[in-house]
Amino acid sequence: MAEFIQKHKLFSFYSALMIIIVLVAIFAPWLAPDDAFTSNMTQALQAPSSHHLFGTDKLGRDVLSRVIYGTQLSLFMGVSIVVIMVSIGTIIGAVAGYFGGKIEMVLMRLADIMLSFPGVVLAIAIAGILGGSIVNT
Repeated sequence: MAEFIQKHKLFSFYSALMIIIVLVAIFAPWLAPDDAFTSNMTQALQAPSSHHLFGTDKLGRDVLSRVIYGTQLSLFMGVSIVVIMVSIGTIIGAVAGYFGGKIEMVLMRLADIMLSFPGVVLAIAIAGILGGSIVNT
């Protein structure tokens, strides 16, 4: 095991990072120092301190607690997108492989078009048109 870690340092580092993020998402209720959802207007926009390590937002909520709870949504969204895209890609690939010929050519040209267009630019354009929200994401 130690030899594998020595040989694949980046893989080991990112695997450990992924495990930490998953553990933070699972244990968020116990790791968060304050309630991430309750507003306290008397503590709005406080600078980082020993009580609020990341400070507070405009509604007085602890930012560190909100970041910790945010790992749950981020992890869920990331895994959901991967599952959806793998499913769609598998179906399209199976159809292209089964039928072949012109159907394969059309599907592959559509895939080439999608790969040639930068995904970040498309995401920014869609967010600009629809507005930024979890539903639109």
